[in-house]
This record gives sequence, C-alpha cells and structure tokens, in this order.
Amino acid sequence: MKEQLENIKVHAVQDLENACSMQELENIRIKYMGKKGELTSVLRGMGALSAEERPIIGQLANEIRSFIEEKIESSKQVILSKEKQEKLQKEVIDITMPGKKHELGKKHPLSIVLDEIKDIFIGMGFEIAEGPEVELDYYNFEALNIPKNHPARDTQDTFYINDNIVLRTQTSPVQIRSMENSKPPIRIISPGRVYRSDAVDATHSPVFHQVEGLVIDKNVTMGDLKGTLEVFAKRLYGDDTKVRFRPHHFPFTEPSAEMDVSCFVCGGSGCRVCKGEGWIEILGSGMVHPKVLKNCGIDPEEYSGFAFGMGLERIVMKRFGIDDLRLFFENDMRFLKQF
Repeated sequence: MKEQLENIKVHAVQDLENACSMQELENIRIKYMGKKGELTSVLRGMGALSAEERPIIGQLANEIRSFIEEKIESSKQVILSKEKQEKLQKEVIDITMPGKKHELGKKHPLSIVLDEIKDIFIGMGFEIAEGPEVELDYYNFEALNIPKNHPARDTQDTFYINDNIVLRTQTSPVQIRSMENSKPPIRIISPGRVYRSDAVDATHSPVFHQVEGLVIDKNVTMGDLKGTLEVFAKRLYGDDTKVRFRPHHFPFTEPSAEMDVSCFVCGGSGCRVCKGEGWIEILGSGMVHPKVLKNCGIDPEEYSGFAFGMGLERIVMKRFGIDDLRLFFENDMRFLKQF
C-alpha cells in the first residue's frame, strides 16, 4: 500500500504539470481525492492493515493528500495568472481612439409645460390626482350629468371596449372618484392622457392630454373660480396677462364659462397667433352642477365647488408657437431639440 501511495503521488505531479486550464485541475482533484478517487480508495482499504501498519500508512496518506492539495493550489495560481495575461492581450484598449459622444435627452415640450402647470397649482394648495384611462361609462358620462343618448356625447365620441367600458374622453372621471372617496374640502388637479375618436390632422388627435381641476368646500363661489384661474394665467403667461370669461355650456357645471387670456404675443392688439382678436381661448370652467354633487354623495345645500379643464396640447402650441399637433407625437429629434 505504501508503494501504491507513492505511485499516486508521482502520477498526480505528472498530471498537474500537464494541466492547462481550471477545468483540467478540477478533473485531477476529482481523480485523486474525489469520493471515488484513487487516494480515497486506498484510505478505505486501511481497515485490512495490521495495527502496526495503520498509523504509518495513515500518516503517509495524509502527507500525500496535503502535497497534492498544495500542488493543485499552486497550479491554480499559475493558470489564473496565465489566463489573465491572455485576456489582457486580447482586450487591449486603444486609448488614443476618440470616445463615443453620448447625447443627453431633454424634456418633451408637453412635459415642460405640464410640470409648470403642476407647480403653479401645487403652490396654491392643490394635490395631484390620477385615475384609470380605461374607464366605466358611468364615471366618464353618467355621473357627469351626461346620460345615455344625451347630445353632449356626440362631441366626445370615444372608443368603446363594450357598452359599459370606454377609453376616457376627459380626466373628469378622476374628479368623480375623488368626490366619492374623499370628504370635502377637496382641491385637486388631474392631468392625464385621454382619447376621442378623431381623425388625425394638424389640430386633432385620437390621443391627447388634459389637465382638469376641482375645488369643493363650503361657500365656494364663481369669484373663487375667477381668482384662481387669473392667478394661474398670470403665473403661466406673465403678470401683464389679462383674462376674460365668456358664457358657455357644459353638462356638469352651472353656470359655465370659457376663459380667454390676452394674447401673449401682441398683448391684445391683434396678431397672427390670436387671429386678430387679441384673445386666446385656453380652458373651460364653471361651478360644479348640483346633480353631480348629489351623484357623489355630497350635499349641494352645504357644499359648492368649481371645476375647470384645459387641453395640454393647445396650451403648449400657443406657448411655443407650434401650428401642428402631430409634431408632439412623431418623435422627430430635430423638433424636440428646440426645447
């Protein structure tokens, strides 16, 4: 058995000298010291030795095991160093080559103006509210005082999933959900993507964005609405901006009004942007209809409120002098780099 152990040592050294990879080293380790390895097999046969031979052979076997382990570790370091050198030679970097230019992105013009609008209203104590874009017909129409077959639905032709589920035509459903889930006072704006079945042209798109606002509290009046929107207009377009309210009709507000701002290009004298009128329409607004309050479980005898809504694309087009809405969605870098 002593001779057998010596032969194992000699053969192991020869195998290790010829090893060229980590996998070959692992195979050698298994060959000699694995569960079925040669050295392990010898140790299992020590039970047949006499009491005098056992400690001698045991000591020799342990010495050979330690010797082989040291040799494996030594060979491992040599192979790792060799592999590292080969890798470095293959991955040589030419530091004289010019680097690749990484262009930084910019905010989309819609995001630029939307962030400004959010900051203005947050500064007046409003919170941001969000809701689903795939909406129930009830929240998109009926709860807003637009029952089935009402003519007002004609101006908001939308995409129907089925008779009761639609792609929302406005962010007003967020207002309904907020009134259902929160007790007054409520002060929110609800920006988001909306959908209408419109043909794509310079001023229409089946997908666009709205920002709507809602205030519900005791003793809220039309004066609060006008004051809030005047502050908004001056913050967005400048302190010299003037506002004008014109009577209008919305099913979910009464009384209702369209709000115009003095043209921020000509100051009201008339130009191409305002089509010579001196005013630019930017949003619709009004006092929340008592029926809408009742639909949401709010007593109109105790509470009142106002709401407003604006098309974000229209605001941005007026702001930057853009005459084609399609530019916002074409992702042409020549257009987007201007902002």
